[in-house]
Amino acid sequence: MDMTGARWRKSSKSGSNGGACVEVADNLPGVVGVRDSKDPTGPALVFGPVAWRSFVKLAKRA
Repeated sequence: MDMTGARWRKSSKSGSNGGACVEVADNLPGVVGVRDSKDPTGPALVFGPVAWRSFVKLAKRA
């Protein structure tokens, strides 16, 4: 998947965990990218928007 043009962002709470963060790009049509913030040139996982929303909803419950 071509992630050119992805705008990556970290959570505003990311400073409190010693740098163990993921970045999310949700500006591309039809996909949400997730990558390790410590390896920005490394691989990214790609999810559909519905799957990503479901994951975030469940993660907020934890």
